[in-house]
Amino acid sequence: MLKKIHSHIGNAYRIGITGPPGAGKSTITNYLTKFYRKQNKKIGIIAVDPTSPFTGGALLGDRIRMNEIGIDEGVFIRSMATRGSLGGLSKKAIDAADVLDAAGFDLIILETVGVGQSELDIAQAADTTIVVLVPESGDSVQAMKAGLMEIADFFVLNKSDRPGSEQAIASLQTILMMKDHNEKTWMPNIIKTIASENKGIIEIADEIERHKDFMEANKLFVQKRELKIKLRIKEIVESKIKKQIWSESGENFLNLSLEKVVLGDLSPYHIADEIIKEFIKRNS
Repeated sequence: MLKKIHSHIGNAYRIGITGPPGAGKSTITNYLTKFYRKQNKKIGIIAVDPTSPFTGGALLGDRIRMNEIGIDEGVFIRSMATRGSLGGLSKKAIDAADVLDAAGFDLIILETVGVGQSELDIAQAADTTIVVLVPESGDSVQAMKAGLMEIADFFVLNKSDRPGSEQAIASLQTILMMKDHNEKTWMPNIIKTIASENKGIIEIADEIERHKDFMEANKLFVQKRELKIKLRIKEIVESKIKKQIWSESGENFLNLSLEKVVLGDLSPYHIADEIIKEFIKRNS
């Protein structure tokens, strides 16, 4: 199905929203959706929740928090589990975004688990990536270590009425100034919001539009999408090969070899080489 719908993909603008837990990502998504609905735009939301290590399922709490917009016929919400993806975004979430794109949605919002470690998945899936922080997020340098600084097209400091907000903004600005930039380099902004009171949502929408315009004006939009497609194709190829390698014969070979590794007769690298050789032999 994904092969058949590909020619209908590419019209929807994809917005990624990430950040640490409790930063207010769902609230921002909620009010941003309401703002776009007033412009009669159809919105698809993919809300990714952490996967249970026991059941493989997710709490799907975002669907509960977005109950109000969920009854709007112009809004479609799909909750998904991370399924073990360290980047905070299920690989299947990108496929789901393609389906929504082909279905004629104008905007697709991908809201991810703010694990704070590797959020590269969201940067690869979205046209504009928003990182939501709060004054209590701690030292901004910690956010930079977590990889959030590199992927943000702009920052949202939510709950900006709380103590420490000005200090958090100053820290972020200091780090951003260290980045190399020229007239053709996008400089991330910091937007202050109080999402629970619907304050700053219009500014977020304006910044998304400004980033989109910048990308188009500097011919970076197609370049960015090409890079995303390249990375995705590599992931699909790796996933297919991995599935084939660990078919029944590959798994059996591994199980039969474990004792030799434990006893020290063979190294894990030797077994790995043998599994690859066996895989090539089966497919030649």
